Amino acid sequence: MPDPQDLDLLRDLEPVVEKNLNRHLGMHKSWNPHDYIPWSDGKNFYALGGQDWDPEQSQLSDVAQVAMVQNLMTEDNLPSYHREIAMSMGMDGAWGQWVNRWTAEENRHGIALRDYLVVTRAVDPVELEKLRIEVVNRGFSPGQNQQGDLFCENIFDSILYVTFQELATRVSHRNTGKACNEKVADQLMAKISHDENLHMIFYRDLSEAGIELAPNKAMKSLHRVLRNFKMPGFTVPEFRRKAVMIAVGGVYDPRIHLDEVVTPVLKKWRIFDREDFTGEAARLRDDLAVLMKELEVACDKFEVSKQRQLEREARTGKKVTAFELHQTAGKLTLSRR
Repeated sequence: MPDPQDLDLLRDLEPVVEKNLNRHLGMHKSWNPHDYIPWSDGKNFYALGGQDWDPEQSQLSDVAQVAMVQNLMTEDNLPSYHREIAMSMGMDGAWGQWVNRWTAEENRHGIALRDYLVVTRAVDPVELEKLRIEVVNRGFSPGQNQQGDLFCENIFDSILYVTFQELATRVSHRNTGKACNEKVADQLMAKISHDENLHMIFYRDLSEAGIELAPNKAMKSLHRVLRNFKMPGFTVPEFRRKAVMIAVGGVYDPRIHLDEVVTPVLKKWRIFDREDFTGEAARLRDDLAVLMKELEVACDKFEVSKQRQLEREARTGKKVTAFELHQTAGKLTLSRR
């Protein structure tokens, strides 16, 4: 159940949740995962008299494989996400209706992605299953940073975090579809990214209503979220190395994060134009302006690192693969191709 200190805010925002849920249901266009899987390309694996996976069977580039698997692993952690938002938002009234609806829509993303990857033999299905087990075992909390510390302290933290996370996921899915350079994958990822965009709109507008209700409290949460922001996929083994490859491949990088995720959301909320932040909240808003400049610097540094990475790959021929870790004697060890 939600923390007692959040109950007033949950109650005050429930009419907004109901309104946004009804709008979401009106805007959402139903689609079926099975319609975007090329079933005619599929064939049995060894256990049923067929052939097990071989690397030569994949038609996706290294970048596309890494991005598709990373996206799938992010979706696979749905049990953790459902648990966290149910505990944060509660299961009563409009809040509970949204939690269940969101979970149902997110669940088909993982179903569709896995079916596509297995049917097309785009990646090793055995390693895919090992990685799924590992990722789900690790779990996830929305306010968890890379040190394992929790920074989400209230309902504001949760809905603000998910706003940025849903938009980032939408961008990542869409760019992954393009990176696959394959018509069916592109269509599938477009469907998934459309769902994620509607989820983002729900949380973005709910957050905006919360900012109007309690601007100072909201600003403290916004500052905490952006200063600690990490994508859900960071719990996937070797996330840093895979994130670099995804960034170098143009799927999701610091510039995309700043220009297509952080900046438009802050602009929509008029964070730097509002005059209702006072005291510590006003100071934290000023620090967000500093953060934006820091992100600009990070973008410039990334371009330099990207060029070095490309030169290194050209020189050595070594690249990160979708499955960097293997279970050996009960321990995870790094493997390179």
